[in-house]
Amino acid sequence: MNLQAYGWNSFHQNNWDETIADMKSGNYKAGRVTLEHKRMYRVLTEEGEWLSVCSGSFQHEAVERRDFPAVGDWVVVERMPGEERGIIHAVLPRTSLFSRKAAGATIAEQLIAVNVDIVYLVMSMNDDFNSRRLERYLVAAYDSGATPVVVLTKKDLCDHPEIYMEEARGIALGADVYAISSVTGEGIEQVTELLKGGKTAALLGSSGVGKSSLVNAICGEGTMAVQGIREDDAKGRHTTTHRELIKIPSGGVLIDTPGMREFQLWNESESLDAGFKDIEELATSCRFSDCGHASEPGCAIQEALQSGALPEDRYASYVKLQKEIAFLERKTNRQAAVAERDKWKKVTKSMRKHPSKKK
Repeated sequence: MNLQAYGWNSFHQNNWDETIADMKSGNYKAGRVTLEHKRMYRVLTEEGEWLSVCSGSFQHEAVERRDFPAVGDWVVVERMPGEERGIIHAVLPRTSLFSRKAAGATIAEQLIAVNVDIVYLVMSMNDDFNSRRLERYLVAAYDSGATPVVVLTKKDLCDHPEIYMEEARGIALGADVYAISSVTGEGIEQVTELLKGGKTAALLGSSGVGKSSLVNAICGEGTMAVQGIREDDAKGRHTTTHRELIKIPSGGVLIDTPGMREFQLWNESESLDAGFKDIEELATSCRFSDCGHASEPGCAIQEALQSGALPEDRYASYVKLQKEIAFLERKTNRQAAVAERDKWKKVTKSMRKHPSKKK
């Protein structure tokens, strides 16, 4: 296996050298996680692909979800003697991390993909197009450290694609927007060209927007199974059921992800302004630096709302996301404090059982 074809570069090599220097001797290999399933991982190495698990010491030291491997990770893996299986001893530092709040009431982070250069934000040009969802995708993409690219699908079925293109450009300020058709092939070459040079891209979008069809158009028919959308509401059926890393014949790799209709941001407020650059720029023009953008005189945001330069629904979405992230930050800070307290309780309990360890 040629690891360079899967995204291995000098950054990962340098981190490998530093990580290995701090480890005990062993027959370690560099590998990339191509598939994850219930804390078991498919890891691709120069010697083949091994079904792997994390070592006991690794699991003991891991504290939160992002401490464990995810699809796209480069890891230090050791082959089990005589088996096509491996043991993961460490995760190399990441170049990017794309995550969301786990679905439901649980306050937990769900990793979508890591070590991604580009995030394709995929939406179809039909009734399933959702401006507010695209705003969320963009904020999460900027927070990940990857470059967001908006891909609008099903151009062959759309009578007026320019309407969707214009709306997407008005939201994704500064990001590239492509309209493509996986049926006719229009726009596929432009999207594929972005991955030359061993780049890694993740596909993000809800069910039925054409992610699997896009993978087939880029990688070759039959790579992924596809299903149609429901005719009554244009909503899709789940085709991809797990995250998987796929090599592109022309160079680069794709990480396909299951459709996500519910997408809540994780607690990183710094990237909110990057997804709403227009509002951020307006805020700098307010008369007062601590303007609350409500009834203060000289508020540039209120003036833009009144003139129609700033759509009310876009600003309402911005405020809603601010509140959502603030809520998550309060919850996660509380959870972190509880986890720290519980950790020291365990340490104290252990010291009482083993007095010699107090020294």
